Amino acid sequence: MVTVDDELWDEFHRVVNMTSRELEEWLRTQAATEEFEQLPDRVGTPTGREVLAVLGKRRGDLTAADEHAMRKVVDKVHAQRRDDLEPTAGQAAWRHKLMSIGHDPLKPAE
Repeated sequence: MVTVDDELWDEFHRVVNMTSRELEEWLRTQAATEEFEQLPDRVGTPTGREVLAVLGKRRGDLTAADEHAMRKVVDKVHAQRRDDLEPTAGQAAWRHKLMSIGHDPLKPAE
């Protein structure tokens, strides 16, 4: 177990604006092509699967690997987005790449 600080916890849950169900469905959709068919527990990107794992845990159950994944996702989303995370249209490939790590740029900020 690792203690994740409040700032990382809050920012991860701010930038990951898709629910675990939405993310899992998106990863399954992305993996549904015949040439890319995967086992159900291996759908999506490694980072997307890490995000799903974090979303499925209580804060007190997080590991150092989970904390690393959280930081990676926060950094990736910030590198691609403005800090306000207001809905932003862009190219489909850009949106899909962000969605594969749990962030839908067209979803309104809460």
